[in-house]
Amino acid sequence: MQRLRRIAWVCAVAMLPLAATAASVAQREFAEATRLKPDIEHGRQLFQTCAKCHGPKGGGSRDIGTPQIAGQYFRVLVKQLVDYQNDRRWDIRMEAIIKQHNLMEAQAIADIATYVSELEWQPAGSIGDGELVAHGAQVYLQRCQSCHGATAEGAAEKRVPRLAGQHYGYVLREMHDAVEGRRPNFSLKHIRLLQKLDRDDFVGLADFLSRADPARDVLQKQRSP
Repeated sequence: MQRLRRIAWVCAVAMLPLAATAASVAQREFAEATRLKPDIEHGRQLFQTCAKCHGPKGGGSRDIGTPQIAGQYFRVLVKQLVDYQNDRRWDIRMEAIIKQHNLMEAQAIADIATYVSELEWQPAGSIGDGELVAHGAQVYLQRCQSCHGATAEGAAEKRVPRLAGQHYGYVLREMHDAVEGRRPNFSLKHIRLLQKLDRDDFVGLADFLSRADPARDVLQKQRSP
């Protein structure tokens, strides 16, 4: 595992000039999409393609590893879509969908992100076995709460995603992808934080987040003396 992390780090450093260019383009496209007035009806029409993988209500799928996107923040959704089209986030399925279904334009991104952000959040359909969930709560409190919030609700204006209620397997996979160099849009600070975690930390954290509810401070007991 340590060797893989070192290789990923070397590759990441080597690609920094290209990454900087992609980041600059992505920032401009993000700014453009977030300035536009969204057409939510057009967003609903575009979502029919997304629903094939993310479900008709945006709840995602444990079986094919797609995340819950319903109720995710508008600015978070825009950023991820822009990153996919600028090679700053990798998933062959998403990259193909964006290219094939006219999601390269800023207006389309604004429309679909608005529609998805207004879908009703729902609890995850996939959780862990519970063995390390208490440990995961402690890891979250110590490492993640300061940015992602007391209830893993994230922060809309800062583009910090809501993690509460996300599928267990998806969270686990994305953390490993970040550490192993498969999430270019993760900051180096974020990657370094994740590199300090071990197997139990990852499993417990993913299980904790899959059970978290943004309407309830499930960390309260963990803070009590």
